[in-house]
Amino acid sequence: MMLELLIGLPIVAAAVAFLCPSDRLRPWLLPAAGLAHLGTLGASAYAGQPAAPRVWLGFDALGTLLLGIVSLLFLLCGLYAPRYLALRAERPNRIFCTCYLLFLAAASVVLLSRHLGLLWVAVEALTLVTAPLVYFNRNSRSIAATWNYLMISSVGIALALLGSLFLAYSAHIGGSGTSLLFDDLALNAGGFAKPWLRAAFVLLLLGYGTKMGLAPLHTWKPEAYGEAPGIVGAILAGGVTSCAFAALLRVYRVINIAGEGPFARKLLVFMGLLSMAWAAAFMVRQRDFKKLLAYSSIEHMGILVLGIGIGGAGVWGAILHAINNGLTKGAMFLTAGNIHRAYGAKTTGEVRGALRRVPVSAGVFLAAFFAITGSPPFGPFVSQFTVLNAAIGGGHGRAAAVFLILLGIVFFGMGATVLSILQGTPSVEAEATSFRDEVANVAPAIAAILIVLVLGIWIPDPLGDLIDQAAAGLEVRP
Repeated sequence: MMLELLIGLPIVAAAVAFLCPSDRLRPWLLPAAGLAHLGTLGASAYAGQPAAPRVWLGFDALGTLLLGIVSLLFLLCGLYAPRYLALRAERPNRIFCTCYLLFLAAASVVLLSRHLGLLWVAVEALTLVTAPLVYFNRNSRSIAATWNYLMISSVGIALALLGSLFLAYSAHIGGSGTSLLFDDLALNAGGFAKPWLRAAFVLLLLGYGTKMGLAPLHTWKPEAYGEAPGIVGAILAGGVTSCAFAALLRVYRVINIAGEGPFARKLLVFMGLLSMAWAAAFMVRQRDFKKLLAYSSIEHMGILVLGIGIGGAGVWGAILHAINNGLTKGAMFLTAGNIHRAYGAKTTGEVRGALRRVPVSAGVFLAAFFAITGSPPFGPFVSQFTVLNAAIGGGHGRAAAVFLILLGIVFFGMGATVLSILQGTPSVEAEATSFRDEVANVAPAIAAILIVLVLGIWIPDPLGDLIDQAAAGLEVRP
């Protein structure tokens, strides 16, 4: 019953949003659906829903954990939405609200999926329902960004489909039957045909890595994040990427059990460091602060797969970092959207003195900058330090050294842009705009960054237990 509610609630809310005639009332469906979804998930977790075998949809530690973060992020964005959409009254919001709610339904299917084929379909659905959100501003740049998002994502999803077929064929050659349930794939993985299995993982890594934004198939991110509203960037950076990361982890577990873990981990370490290096290179002297956040997302997707590739405690750190990154990016994109609205611009040449113009939004944005770059006492410091410590302790000294160097480059490169827009005196044109900090448009971002701060000081036992269980499930050896 809980599974049906988690998927059905946002679908019903989306139908109501589409049929609702009022642009003023429709946005309130987002926080209502978000609260109901998070409450349902919390009740399921508290009741200890069992992970039933041989089902297409089911609860497990990894799915529950990441769905909880996506649901919480959706609720925070939903609370932000009514005031934001009221300020954008010139834009009809029927399609926006409908697709925003369908995102939550698609994300729920992705994170609860226990079937390889269903997982692929849900990830594709996630792409289709988020594309109209990128186009919300309806100008030439946003439509170009939307098409770029769709085209690159289509390449990725095609690679993921081919990888899924290779994985199924590997199982077929190995005499393991035709079941694509992850439980069955894991049970019979020892007999899979190894060449086809390796090819499958490469294709799936590239496919779902495209949705995450791993280099080199990351090129949709700067344009999509740069042109989409901040409320959309938040769910792309914290929600869509978490779903793609979960999809990759589902496949990695099967590969690991099949005895090809060393091969997979080498690729993950390489892709992780490549993504971090690529992002660092473009973050230095970046003038567009929304594109800066896109490259920051590419960097942190690299950290996630690097932690999995390192293994051991690195897996634990990577899962924790998915939580920290999702919430911190939510705070950054919501406040970046506020700064953009206050200035009507998003480049360092036009945005100055944000701490004077919108002090609360700028203050949260500054705190989120320190958080996302791994500064204590915020949560990302703990997760990044865990990955670094695992790399050193696991004999990955060179990877650890490169990791530290890239973190330093990112800190100084990102810091130059952030400080440039926060310091100084606002222009006369910026002072003349009507946008101001209000409780409705800053409270969700404050809540997100406070949670990240708490996670840097204290990890609640139920959360720690879920991370332990998820990490243990990924580290299963043949």
